[in-house]
Amino acid sequence: MADPLRVALIGAGYWGPHLARNFRASPEWDLVAVCDRDEERARRVVGGRSTVEVVTDAAEVLGRADLDAVAVATPAATHAGIVLAALDAGKHVLVEKPIAANGADARRMVARAAEVGRVLMVDHTFCYTPVVRAIRDLVADGSLGDLHFVDSVRINLGLVQPDVDVFWDLAPHDLSILDFVVPGGLVPTGVAAQGGDPLGVGRSCVGYLTLPLAGGALAHLHVNWLSPTKIRQMVVGGSRRTLVWDDLAPQQRLTVYDRGVDPGEGLPDRTTARVSYRLGDAWSPALPEREALAAVVDELAAAVRGRRAPLTDGHAGLRVLDVLESASLSLSDGGRLVPVARGELVGAGPKGRRR
Repeated sequence: MADPLRVALIGAGYWGPHLARNFRASPEWDLVAVCDRDEERARRVVGGRSTVEVVTDAAEVLGRADLDAVAVATPAATHAGIVLAALDAGKHVLVEKPIAANGADARRMVARAAEVGRVLMVDHTFCYTPVVRAIRDLVADGSLGDLHFVDSVRINLGLVQPDVDVFWDLAPHDLSILDFVVPGGLVPTGVAAQGGDPLGVGRSCVGYLTLPLAGGALAHLHVNWLSPTKIRQMVVGGSRRTLVWDDLAPQQRLTVYDRGVDPGEGLPDRTTARVSYRLGDAWSPALPEREALAAVVDELAAAVRGRRAPLTDGHAGLRVLDVLESASLSLSDGGRLVPVARGELVGAGPKGRRR
């Protein structure tokens, strides 16, 4: 086996400890440092008997010549500065979602990674769960047929965030999943967002996103901080089959239904069409059990060693961010359908989805 790659973690807040644990558990990686402005917080992540260094200055970490990569788990507003500095220092980068606070910063990051020949990977964690990998395979191999609709619900009684609305807090999960499973990535023809602020906190606590997709399919996302019940469900409907993913049903997370509506010929007056209803079997594929973050750190290592783009590269992060920014524009404009703005990357070559 090749020697382990050396990585440092920048950011020891909510997500940092999970990343640190998985880097330490992976034979592909040697976690050598944890950096956080709060030294005590970093020491709690490292543990009392660890040889992992504790650092409070990110510049000190990025100046190390013995590092292959850094993982960035800091607030989104800080991502661009840290990631650009890391890329300029010759490090490969794993960055927490969203990739940046705005599209301009994200494009600079993606372009710089291409210019310096380093991996830029976005931690779209759900894309590395066995169930989402299975959904992607079912879509890709034609088991569902042509995509007709996606309906996603992510609601719970959650923390009202002080700096972002419910779209920026919860929707990145489902948008990243859509980007992963839809052939060609998440490139909707437009975005319409409706939000509600019944608490009067100055930001949407309840939200609905509508995304017309290529080929006539339609995606709809519901996100909510105020629901007394927790629901994590996605329905993906195709011309042949429909699947239902219920993330809160561990014994049967994914079910594929051979049931649906088949179109027939139009009636003589052409105002309606005959349809037939297909009532076939339902089945649940066996899914392996593995922590998604373990697969994330393994994918980062494979991309670094193979000199290839990771499954969730900077372009994937940028596609999700473009939708979020367009959703904000729609929300401020009364919920109308707005186009998704996609600027060019200067000096980075053509955009694309490499897998």
